[in-house]
Amino acid sequence: MIRVVSIQFHPAGKMYEFNAGDLELQPGDRVVVETERGLGLGKVVSRVEEKDEALFTQPPAKVQRLLGLEDEKTLAHLSRREKEAYEFCQRRIKERGMDMKLVRVENLFDGSKAIFYFTADGRVDFRELVKDLAHTFHTRIEMRQIGVRDEAKMVGGLGICGRELCCASFLRDFQPVSVKMAKEQNLALNPSKISGQCGRLLCCLDYEYETYCDLRKSFPKCGKRARTLQYSGTVEKMNILTGELLLKQEDGKQVSVHVKELVDESAPSQPPPEPPRQQEQLSSPRREREQPPPKRQRPAPQQAREQLETAVAPLQPPATVTDGQQQKSDDKPKKKKRNRRHGHRKPSDPKNNDKPVQE
Repeated sequence: MIRVVSIQFHPAGKMYEFNAGDLELQPGDRVVVETERGLGLGKVVSRVEEKDEALFTQPPAKVQRLLGLEDEKTLAHLSRREKEAYEFCQRRIKERGMDMKLVRVENLFDGSKAIFYFTADGRVDFRELVKDLAHTFHTRIEMRQIGVRDEAKMVGGLGICGRELCCASFLRDFQPVSVKMAKEQNLALNPSKISGQCGRLLCCLDYEYETYCDLRKSFPKCGKRARTLQYSGTVEKMNILTGELLLKQEDGKQVSVHVKELVDESAPSQPPPEPPRQQEQLSSPRREREQPPPKRQRPAPQQAREQLETAVAPLQPPATVTDGQQQKSDDKPKKKKRNRRHGHRKPSDPKNNDKPVQE
């Protein structure tokens, strides 16, 4: 078992495993390690783990030491030399009229080699330039051509989203990106919107591509016919995140439906709901305020029959009055009826004045 730790040499760069030995290392420590090119300065990005030696095809290189005061002085000296080498190389490139762009200069920690990173559209003959650099700095010179993505990773910057570039902050490996990814996500194919600072397609188009592909399986393709219980038409647009579909009907009208409302073609259709008329909408509040008059209740059948018999019954003859009854009636004084309006007596009913004749 060996104690292994992961170390990176550049921000968001690749991680390499090294043998920590007896050193107690923590994430964030700066260390000096052995590499194939010589001594290098790296940064610890993981905790120490114990692994079996059989897992490695070659034994990992060993961590030499933690960064000390002398190492910091050496690092400051190398930084000044890198700046001088960059300016000198820029002047030589302009003087010789070479079609190349210098990006960065890096010196190994032991000063045994200087690496010049540059970009170019094609092959460049830089043999004379290497002679000038070697004669001036008295060290081995390596010219390394990189791509535009690696250039953006080294230089850094801010993207159109306002955040630091993904490749310069956390993206360690570049994944292939195509225009198909932008189409699947319904993005406008505007080069200024889907291109990054390097001029290539945005790396972030690959982040949600698989999710969009999985969600799109439940959506019909644009141009295909789709129907719900109320509507039927051709799919014009779709929003995968919200699940909304825009259907164009045969009469040219467009309606928005949800993907969950879609049904099979064999399902029976229902007419769309009619919108409420404006007149009914205006009159409905008035009807609520106005209370209808109470309905007149019809009499029960038995009660109606009794009322009808009473109205149709014939008049009975007046009953005969006996002497005793006439005497009792004469004893009571009769009240005079006066006309309230003119003060005259109201004429009596002749029927009531008729008295039976005594025999």
